[in-house]
Amino acid sequence: MDKTSKARRSVNMSKIRSKDTSPEIFIRKALHQRNLRFRVNYKAIAGTPDLYFTRNPTAVFINGCFWHRHPNCQDATTPKTNSEFWQKKFSVNIQRDVRTIATLKATGIRILIIWECTIKKMMKSQPFCDEMLEVIIQFIKSNDFDYLEI
Repeated sequence: MDKTSKARRSVNMSKIRSKDTSPEIFIRKALHQRNLRFRVNYKAIAGTPDLYFTRNPTAVFINGCFWHRHPNCQDATTPKTNSEFWQKKFSVNIQRDVRTIATLKATGIRILIIWECTIKKMMKSQPFCDEMLEVIIQFIKSNDFDYLEI
């Protein structure tokens, strides 16, 4: 049984944003400081990536572990109330992610997925942040791989 009233739950859920989240802003600022330029929420390609690099066609998705079901992540929990609704919702999200990735790969666009839990660790540790930013920048600038999740 849910301990939160329907009205309070509605208020809580309405505050969850789909863009300009703190993890997104953190990554945008970090990449911008390193002289990388990109488009934000680029609607011209499938999936409307959070960031899109036009020079080296790379779509960057900053995925919340809860909403996109990050495998083996402690943040990818399933609520105990209304679990059937949540399972269906998560399933639809995952299917959409798979379709988006397939579409982008077919058009030659490289994909980088940065998980929210990774960004949280980056925010807490400067050495880890520097290491991850190096991985991100290397992926964006090189053509060695077409897909990376961190």
